[in-house]
Amino acid sequence: MAQWDKLRQLSAAYTQQLHELYDRDDFPMDVRHYLSVWIEKQDWQRAAREHNFAMVLFQVLLENLDIQHSRFVQEESFLLQHNIRRYKQSFQRFLEDPCALANTILWFLSKEKDILQNAELAEQVHCMRVEQEAMETSSQCDLERKMVCLRSDVQCMEHTILCLEEQQDEFDFKYQTHKMEAVVDEAMKNAQMKDLQVLINRLNECRQGTLSDLKKLLDKTEDLINILVNKELVEWQRRQQKACIGAPDNVCLDQLENWFTCVAVCLFQVREFLGKLEELVGKVSYENDPVKAQKPALQSRADTLLKNLLKSSFVVETQPSMPQGKGPLVLRTNVQFSVKTRLLVKFPELNHSMKVNVSMDREAPQIKGYRRFNVLGTKTKALNMAESQSGGMVADFRHLTLKEQKSGGGGKGVSDISLSVTEELHVIYVDTIFEMKGVSVELQASSIPVVIISNSSQQQSAWASVLWFNMLSLDTNDVMFFANTPLATWPQFGEMLSWQFLSATKRGLNEAQLEMIAHRLFGRKQNYDTCKVAWSKFSKENLPDTFWVWFDGILVLVKTYLEDMWRDGLIMGFVTKGKEKSLLKKKQRGTFLLRFSESVIGGITFSWVENTLTGEPDIKTVQPFSKVDLLQIPFQEIIRNFQILEAENIPENPLIYLYPNTPKDEAFGKYYSEKSGADSPYIKYIKTKLVFVSKENTLEARSPMSSDMAQGEGWGRMNCLCGEAAEPNGSPHSQQSLVETYHLDDPMLPCSVSATGEEPQTCLKCHFVDLQVEPELTDFNHSRFNCLPPQSCGSIFQ
Repeated sequence: MAQWDKLRQLSAAYTQQLHELYDRDDFPMDVRHYLSVWIEKQDWQRAAREHNFAMVLFQVLLENLDIQHSRFVQEESFLLQHNIRRYKQSFQRFLEDPCALANTILWFLSKEKDILQNAELAEQVHCMRVEQEAMETSSQCDLERKMVCLRSDVQCMEHTILCLEEQQDEFDFKYQTHKMEAVVDEAMKNAQMKDLQVLINRLNECRQGTLSDLKKLLDKTEDLINILVNKELVEWQRRQQKACIGAPDNVCLDQLENWFTCVAVCLFQVREFLGKLEELVGKVSYENDPVKAQKPALQSRADTLLKNLLKSSFVVETQPSMPQGKGPLVLRTNVQFSVKTRLLVKFPELNHSMKVNVSMDREAPQIKGYRRFNVLGTKTKALNMAESQSGGMVADFRHLTLKEQKSGGGGKGVSDISLSVTEELHVIYVDTIFEMKGVSVELQASSIPVVIISNSSQQQSAWASVLWFNMLSLDTNDVMFFANTPLATWPQFGEMLSWQFLSATKRGLNEAQLEMIAHRLFGRKQNYDTCKVAWSKFSKENLPDTFWVWFDGILVLVKTYLEDMWRDGLIMGFVTKGKEKSLLKKKQRGTFLLRFSESVIGGITFSWVENTLTGEPDIKTVQPFSKVDLLQIPFQEIIRNFQILEAENIPENPLIYLYPNTPKDEAFGKYYSEKSGADSPYIKYIKTKLVFVSKENTLEARSPMSSDMAQGEGWGRMNCLCGEAAEPNGSPHSQQSLVETYHLDDPMLPCSVSATGEEPQTCLKCHFVDLQVEPELTDFNHSRFNCLPPQSCGSIFQ
């Protein structure tokens, strides 16, 4: 789409910026609008540099204005005719300097791009669907300017060294000539000595100036290295930590590589300049020579700066991870994992010459029972440019495994601190040696701490540890983090939870959803910003069903079965029962919403509005569906075909409008299977129709943490496909409803229904009647269906 067309489709706030841009008289918006296609196709950058080319575009612009004027004459647009004529006359001022017009148009196009980029950035941040953009911040622009300045200073220094060499050659030539001539005339000899003294003084001043400039150059270099190492690299490492746990942060190293390489190249050139000074001093020296006095200190400083830069330039670009793991930084013994390192100082001449070795836990803590591991597999590789998409110097290890060392645990002086297996943190190290142009430096990088498990059942708990560490710790070498685990503030914690959904489904949690989770953790509060979550509350309390187990169960359910619906915003998900009731009771009959169960691990349910005989809204809730249910029938088909049979009523689907008022088929239609009714593949597979037969039962409300259990959503609930729900006291309801077999055209999918709300509610409890089982599918296992025996058809259907 053309740039101008994109600008016209922006929201009001950015359209206002566009109007403000064209409020000035330099370039009329009318001209930009009517000539937009032509304007965007021209090379205005070239026109800004070349007078002849600018003149050609200037003449074509005037011709296009004439053509546009003629169109307005034909359309009898009197005002537009007048405006175009006025604009053409105004442009005549550029006749002598068409490059100025090109510069003006170029400036306006640049500002338009800025408005577009700001609008796109705001949209991306709002939706949280892309990584943080690689837009240059003001600090990055400042850093880039300093890099340009450094390169310029080095070029100037190169010229200065050449001038110094020429000046020294001039003095040396005249001095050697003076010695060879052996002038007898004293006056002439004194005159020559004066000339030589002037030359040596000038040479001395030039040397002092060169040394001073070199010192300033090293000052600038040191300033840049401090920014790169202590700010940019640290910020990248923090972004990488957050990206490991789902944050949409940019962790591309290309920009850092450019900066590190630029400074390293400059420092190598400084070392060459100092070497040249040493060479010049070897040819010509004198008393109080400033090079002899100052060069050693400058040499030492340049070498130190270069070594510090090189040591910081070796990093772990991709953290250790297993191909089928829950996330990075969780490794399993005897299962292959990968890790990739990168040298940010890119010298093509070092391609394939630097060997990288992998090891781990060099300084393992002395903790009782703390395990130790050996790294197996291809542990040595060369840094090369072939394994990187951007051409960086990388070593990509893809076939490493860990094996636990068989050693005795504990001993004298060993700490009694007790950590669980999934709280043990281990560090993987990579080493190499940088050797080039007389510089030799040992380099070492380390991974973010990893959790090592021996069984897949530990993976969920291990990932919880990874989340907690990388959410809170700024010290990536702190393997004792869980010996004294810090608290997380609610803003930190809520953001981390949102990242889990964002990384898994490309849609994070909104404020309302986060508020429900905060309410679950802290109770009802006006503001949760000062609330804090303990590690134990997140992953250790209420074992085995901790908060993390509950949350992760929902995440897995959504990722596996409901991702598209979640991404499209159809699932409200995290909403308390009280909030659910307040939302639905104001809506028309048949309005429903989808929410996650507060007590059933990995459960999703829906509630809808019915009307009582008095016209009051009555909120009903179906017993939660788990992954076992959704594995058999997709959730959209359950919603599509869900029906209830009540006494003397024709079966109907009570789900009509998705909250707040979207027709059900409009919301979910694109997910439906192509066939419906008796042709539905799900019905053909089951070959049965399941009729809901309701019973009434009053359930008592319980505590907020077990509100689902009060609705039949308890941890030990009877599955909706396995007969009626259990009573709160464990005994079945005594009343038996009349059950009749009906041959219906519309399918009836399995579900049980319960009422909702904080107070005692009427709960619909469902039986299922197995109808029309076809003989050719008798091998289908109906063990899950506890069905009432078929009865004869009622007279109303005869």
